[in-house]
Amino acid sequence: MVKRLAALDENKCIGCMECMFACSRRVGRGGFDKSAISVRSAGGIERGFVIVVCRACKNPPCAKVCPTEALKERKGGGVILDEDTCIGCGFCVQACIMGAIFWDNERNKPIVCKYCGNCADYCVHDVIGLVELEADAYLVRVGD
Repeated sequence: MVKRLAALDENKCIGCMECMFACSRRVGRGGFDKSAISVRSAGGIERGFVIVVCRACKNPPCAKVCPTEALKERKGGGVILDEDTCIGCGFCVQACIMGAIFWDNERNKPIVCKYCGNCADYCVHDVIGLVELEADAYLVRVGD
């Protein structure tokens, strides 16, 4: 079974951003700048938070626009980035319908979720987690 990251219950999110810190730490950085997940206010503390994560699209538009094929479709949905092939054009960021591809200004490369689940391990309120996908079960269908 293939897994993807999912926002399980955004109503439980307190905006601590531990998931973002954990994601950045997977590449040896502190802070938010290397995170492949985003937590932001939905319009003030009383409105809660929005969690932006890769939804592991089938036929991902980000991969379709990549001129060097640095983004390859991952079996079961989502993408895998070949950083050596990436030329830093940014088309993938513009094409992501979920706004879930972020940009690394230092390296001039996209930041793409690796579906590792490290962020979910640090979410003490179980707001996010890895979920298994069946062969045809996708939240986002593009080009079907």
